[in-house]
This record gives sequence, structure tokens and C-alpha cells, in this order.
Amino acid sequence: MMQVSKFGRKIAAASGIGRLMEDLGVALSQGRDMLMLGGGNPAQIPQVRRCFRDAVEKLLADGAEFEQAIGNYSPPGGSKEFIEAVAGLLRRELGWDVQPENIALTNGSQTAFFILFNIFAGPCENGATRKILFPLAPEYIGYCDVGLAEDLLVANKPQIEHVDDRLFKYHIDFGRLEVSDEIGAICVSRPTNPTGNVLTDAEIRRLSELAHEHEVPLIVDNAYGMPFPNIVFVEARPIWDRNTIFCMSLSKLGLPAVRTGIVVAAEEVVEMISRANAVMSLAPGSLGAAIVTDLVRTGEVTNISRNVIRPFYQKKVRTALGCVYQELEGVDFHVHKPEGAFFLWLWFPGLPITNEQLYQRLKKRGVLVVPGHYFFPGLKEDWPHKNECTRVNYSQDEKTFAAGIKIVAEEVKRAWSGDRDS
Repeated sequence: MMQVSKFGRKIAAASGIGRLMEDLGVALSQGRDMLMLGGGNPAQIPQVRRCFRDAVEKLLADGAEFEQAIGNYSPPGGSKEFIEAVAGLLRRELGWDVQPENIALTNGSQTAFFILFNIFAGPCENGATRKILFPLAPEYIGYCDVGLAEDLLVANKPQIEHVDDRLFKYHIDFGRLEVSDEIGAICVSRPTNPTGNVLTDAEIRRLSELAHEHEVPLIVDNAYGMPFPNIVFVEARPIWDRNTIFCMSLSKLGLPAVRTGIVVAAEEVVEMISRANAVMSLAPGSLGAAIVTDLVRTGEVTNISRNVIRPFYQKKVRTALGCVYQELEGVDFHVHKPEGAFFLWLWFPGLPITNEQLYQRLKKRGVLVVPGHYFFPGLKEDWPHKNECTRVNYSQDEKTFAAGIKIVAEEVKRAWSGDRDS
């Protein structure tokens, strides 16, 4: 029997994102006619794809630039040219006092959060163990298994506001939120994957004040936010200071395969990320940065985000909501108000089966969704709500989404009819 470390056992036992990504990969590789309402792939927007194709063709036409992009390691912190372009964009668009020394790249946002969580949480030299606090659960599934130490995460239940008969919204319950001495950092995503929730400006300001008060960083996962890809349907101004770690990505812009994460932070944090990159992978990949450097430098990336990407998803979410309302008529359900990202978070109060059982039933029928219980990292208490929610991705074409939701509705109605067989 092979002997492995505690970390090895932790990785072997990791559930959540690993298993779900495997399900998605198997379905695609086996050529099954699956209706992909799971996963986090962005939509294939023709105008955006043409823009990236043009950028790649321009890169190929410049032999020296192409060879540099694929033939040399970047510095451990990432492409200097791209970093300078991002710093300039953030100064122009958001008015931030950001310099290239405040930015590091990683091989995707997942790598960034692995580094950040293990920098600010876990065993400390004084013998204490620090944790990452999520002020509001549900939160991103990818946070679940990134800690090297056990029991690294702690979360706070939300307040639930019923916007109307069908829509609801989560808010941070500041009355229950405790930033104890064991907290090493506060982390939120905005917009939030899986729910499409956008924390209000007032909530973000209050979290920033708490972080300053307790001398811990506020980490903001901005994978879907401003200035790109700007999949935000409500007013939400990003904030940044030296106590804020602001994380961005090229994935939801339409380039998930190039694995490019962007971290904006104080110089000492950027230096630690760069050193972690050197240890883990020598340097982050350069291709994604090379493709979009000119788009960022000229500001075209924000133009595309504002005038193409955001309106595209705004139209899709209206169609998706109409489909959900139509197919689930007669069922007791609620949908989180979709304020950003490209997911609908469906809540079936009192559903006789768990969302895991619903997931398995749907998979047998050729529909992949994501069961909601994975999206509560750090929330230890037994809360029935965790097993009543399901995430669906509406970035697929409308025909695929409608066909998938029809089957979801059939299986939910079947469960309510008393058929509990898995």
C-alpha cells in the first residue's frame, strides 16, 4: 500500500470541484449527448471570439513577439508588459493608485487562492492556527479543498430577503458575523459564484472597515466583475487599498484555457505570490497575457466587456428566467436574484430528496448541474437549505438550456410526487 502524507490523503479525499470536473470531462470525452448546465465555462460570444482570433493572428504575424510569448519563461510575477497594461487600466478606469509592483500573475485564479489561503491561514509561528472567513455562504466551490491544513475555513450564514414571490437575495448578517483572533483573512466573491449575488457597496465598505480594524486582509474574488469581464447587472463600484487583495482572471472574459489569474495587492503580498510561483511552477504562463496585452493597454477590453459581454448575458438571463418560471410552474421554488455572473441558483424549499440525489437523477438523464451543498465551505452547522439548492449555468445556447431545465422540472416534480428512488 502506497504511503502518502496528510496532504496526499486530503487530495485523495477531495470532493466537490474535483469530482464535478471529472464528471464534466468524462461526459465530453465519451461524446455523450449531455446537456451541460454545470461547469463554469463562459459563453462562446462570436464578436469576442473574433477579437481574440485577431489578437492571436497579430501575435503570430510578429515573429519576435510570438517567440517571446512561447519560447521564454516570464518573470515569477508574470509578464511585465501585461502587468504594466493592467496597472494603467486600473488607474484610468477605477482611479486606483496601482503600480506594476502591486500586481502579480498566477496560473489561473485557483492557483492564486491556493497561495493566498495558505499564506494567511494555517499554523503560525506563535502556535496559533489562523482561518479564512467567508462572511456570507454560499460561496465558490473552488475554495473548499485549497487549504494545506485541516479546518482552514469558517463561514457565516446569510440573511435572506424575499424580493418577490420567486426572487430572493442573500445579505451578510453582520449581527452574527464574528471576526475572532483566529481569522487570518476575510474573503468574498463579487459577483458570487454560485448565486449571482453582488454584495452592495455598503457591505463591501463595512467588510473593509472590519478587515482594517482586525488587521487582516480583505480578499475580493472579482472573476466576473469590473473592469472586465463586467458581467454585473447592478451598480457595484470595486474598491481597493493596500489592505485589499483584488483577484481578477481572463477566464470569464472568454479565455479559460489560458489559465491567467491577476492579483492586485500590496507589494509584500505580490512578492510572496511571485516567490510561490517560482517554487510551484517557475513562472506563470505567458500566452494569455500576450493575447490580451494590447486589448488591455488600449482599453478595448473594457469596451468589449461593457458593450458586448454584459449585454449578451443580460439578455440571456432574462430568457433563462422566463424558461425556469415556465417549466417549474406549480412547483415550490425560488431563484436568487441574478445580479451578475452567469448562473441561476435554484432553491426548492422542503424538497423530499437532497440536491445530491437530484444531481444523480439528472446525470442519468443526460443533464449536468451542480448540487448546491458543495458551495458552503466552512459552514459546519446542519442547515437544510444547503441540500435544497442547485446551480445551473445559463451560458449555453438557449435550446440546450431549455431542454435541460425541462428535465430538471420533471425530476423535481417526480420527487414531490413521492418517488424518492435514487
